[in-house]
Amino acid sequence: MGRDIHAYREVAVESVPDPRSGALRIRPMAGQAFAPTLSVQCSRRLADPALYPAGTKFLLSAKLTDRLGGTPFLYAWHGDPVQVLTPAQARKFLAEFRRGRI
Repeated sequence: MGRDIHAYREVAVESVPDPRSGALRIRPMAGQAFAPTLSVQCSRRLADPALYPAGTKFLLSAKLTDRLGGTPFLYAWHGDPVQVLTPAQARKFLAEFRRGRI
């Protein structure tokens, strides 16, 4: 069965150090439909500090899921290409999101 492309939407995320472990984790950027506290399941490459330093911003195609009634999280397929956002691109994406809201 293929992916339901209508369930996925573009989400700007960023890598931040986890306060407890110090490891990088991926979270949604503030100013979107998803809270920055929401977990993101995506390719481990995005949280590899050797490839992308803390604070790197990415654009993912993700969907909200809860896997059999559990805690909701964003899921992005690990095989999708990595799209790194510059700070200017991230600001533009978030500004377009805000303008598109009703």
